[in-house]
Amino acid sequence: MINPFKKTYTEREYNIFVFLANMRLFSELNYKQMAHFIPHLHERTYEKDEVVFFRNDPSHALYLLRKGEVSLNIDINDTFEHLTEIKAGNALGESCLLKKAKRQLNAIVSSEKAEFYVIPQENIFSIFEDNIKIKSKMLEALAEIYNEYNTSLFSEYRAASGFFNLQLVYRKD
Repeated sequence: MINPFKKTYTEREYNIFVFLANMRLFSELNYKQMAHFIPHLHERTYEKDEVVFFRNDPSHALYLLRKGEVSLNIDINDTFEHLTEIKAGNALGESCLLKKAKRQLNAIVSSEKAEFYVIPQENIFSIFEDNIKIKSKMLEALAEIYNEYNTSLFSEYRAASGFFNLQLVYRKD
């Protein structure tokens, strides 16, 4: 039997849900929870070599890459060291889920064009205030992502026989 009171979604909304569900940050959310983000998705297009954000910029938005590729790099002594390419279907700037966070890397469009959904941090925090389950699921996903980064970092550090001073990571200045 069809429930006439159950919320229905448009084809566009279903397409967005499928897109979001394939991203780690949103994968544990149901459609009703994902629907809170739809009014806050701003479409943005960047051209090749355009900067999405720089290291040390305030982390004020989450970028969901719909089409194209983005290069992540770090600047060291006036040069950029390439780290990886982010492909469509991935998120950039997850640190915006944390208050007062800054970008750790530079993100520059490497394809001819890149299309994003951008969600401002203030909208994410507003959703979190009203929906503790959404907040807990997304922050748990963020913790898992950061744990994987740390695991990879320490693995590479061990493989490189400790060529940099890892003690500096743990100082509390």
